[in-house]
Amino acid sequence: MSEHAAVLFANEAFYMAFDRRDVEAMEDVWATRAAVTCIHPGWNPIEGRDSVMESWQAILSGSGAPKIKCSNATAHVIGGVAYVTCHEILDRGFLAATNVFVREDGSWKMVHHHAGTAPPPVESDEPESPPTMQ
Repeated sequence: MSEHAAVLFANEAFYMAFDRRDVEAMEDVWATRAAVTCIHPGWNPIEGRDSVMESWQAILSGSGAPKIKCSNATAHVIGGVAYVTCHEILDRGFLAATNVFVREDGSWKMVHHHAGTAPPPVESDEPESPPTMQ
């Protein structure tokens, strides 16, 4: 599997955990040794794994947790760091998101998620994975 495909796979695992409201799977997506941060729409930045995981616990266990679908995911790999830009499609609107990953024990693990309001996504003919930048 190419590095771009592996990053997109890790990104999809994040959205599957979110959609299934699976706290355990969400914890597995995030890095355990690298510093992690998260910015949920309308929230202040959250720093530290414990605080980030507490925020996901609150979101995923709440009755108002949104259904979410990721579209237009594009992976960018720069050595041991990668990021994905994508759109999040919700029942009540759209968000643009950036998800950052690092290599940890041979797998891509999330270290940052940031989502904010956006207009509806424009479907693109661009490839999902541009060439690796070095």
